Amino acid sequence: MSALTQEKVIIAFNKLGKLLTNPTDILGNAFYTAESTNAWFTAENIKKSILSFAEMLNEADLAIWFKSVKLSTAPKKVGLILAGNIPLVGLHDVLSVLATGNIALIKLSSADDKLIKAVIAELFKIEPAFEDKIEYVERLKDFDAVIATGSNNSSRYFDYYFSKVPNIIRKNRNSVAVLDGSESFEDIQNLGNDIFDYFGLGCRNVSKIYFPKGYDIANFYEGIESFQPIINHFKYNNNYDYNKSIYLVNAAKHFDNGFLLLKEDERLTSPLAVLFYEEYEQLQALEEKLKNQSENIQCVISKSPLSLNTFGFGQSQHPKLWDYADNVNTIEFLNGLN
Repeated sequence: MSALTQEKVIIAFNKLGKLLTNPTDILGNAFYTAESTNAWFTAENIKKSILSFAEMLNEADLAIWFKSVKLSTAPKKVGLILAGNIPLVGLHDVLSVLATGNIALIKLSSADDKLIKAVIAELFKIEPAFEDKIEYVERLKDFDAVIATGSNNSSRYFDYYFSKVPNIIRKNRNSVAVLDGSESFEDIQNLGNDIFDYFGLGCRNVSKIYFPKGYDIANFYEGIESFQPIINHFKYNNNYDYNKSIYLVNAAKHFDNGFLLLKEDERLTSPLAVLFYEEYEQLQALEEKLKNQSENIQCVISKSPLSLNTFGFGQSQHPKLWDYADNVNTIEFLNGLN
């Protein structure tokens, strides 16, 4: 088997991206098995995630990304503890390890143990040399470094257990949206994708929104009306009903359009089917506030002139290869292992 070169890796990733534009044809049984075993993994959401990776692995972006990638001459074993909150959420970490020529020891999430295997199997068909670079494990051992994604609770365990090796430990993060009142109906409609894609389960999903003082909430609700069918999903509906009943019993002030609850709250992390909000008077003061909370924020969605790294409305779930989780450069970390 011929040795992997960076050129071969780039070609293989690009071919994979093209294959993923037809997800149901390529992934076949894994697509439908994932849908039947995890109620959150609807066919629409699985397809959305796969197409996001297809979009990511385009020739131009791969060329840009690989300028920062060094192919290891002494491969390290990198343990990957993957999350399963949304379909294929751990695939970027796997591709990053492969891009740097290292070996991925993959601990899959039980919530997403079909799709990543199916995608990697397609990559093996494109470039068989990758088969020596992947190992699926039930328990990590004999590793040189670790990238682990989990909750705030599990991250404390990870910090302790993996403290003696180079590591990236990811915790809970949320995304926020900042409106200034000049948004069009289309802007708000696109923001609906940042809120509702994957039922709001991802760290790139908006869980908190900042309105300018005196903003008419009706404008927001009108803009997201097309997402009303989400309430037909039984697990989402259960969360909506539960949180609504809590607010009613406690006489907590909130807004309700029949599928999304809006509650004024300073916290960033809202329950499922709830969006927390705050009003602000000065954009500059809000900007400072967000900077101070940057360790808990994944994305800021806005068209306001902020000095923060922002995404346009509807773009939070369409990251580029270099939009790293928790703003920690995975490639830089992997390059540094050598």
